[in-house]
Amino acid sequence: MKTNELKKSVTHITVGIIDYLPNSVVNQTILKKLTGSISVMSFDTGEGQAEKISPFDSYAQIIDGQAEIVIDGNSFILNIGQSIIIPAHKSNYIKANGRFKMISTIIKSGYEQEFLI
Repeated sequence: MKTNELKKSVTHITVGIIDYLPNSVVNQTILKKLTGSISVMSFDTGEGQAEKISPFDSYAQIIDGQAEIVIDGNSFILNIGQSIIIPAHKSNYIKANGRFKMISTIIKSGYEQEFLI
C-alpha cells in the first residue's frame, strides 16, 4: 500500500521536509489516521488558505518565518516557535506576508461527547 506519510522509525528534520515553491502552498503529510492528521506546510509570500470553518480543533506551530492567522476576525502574528489552537467551528484563514513553514495538527476525536450533553 502506497502512502504519502513520512517513513516511521527514522529521524526527520521537520523544517527540511518540504521546500518553498514560488507562488505556492506545499503540504506534506507526516501522519494520517481516522482520528486526525499531522502535516508540514510551506507558504510562499502572498499565498494563504481561504477562509474556512472546520468541525475539529487545529493546532498550528510555526517552524520557519512568520505567519498571520485570522480566527473569527482576530488577527494573530506568529513567529518561529509560536503556536495557536484554532478552535472547531470558528472561521479562520492563513496569510503569508512573507515565506513561512508550519506544522498543522488536526484532532478529530472527542467531539462526540459534546453532542451527548
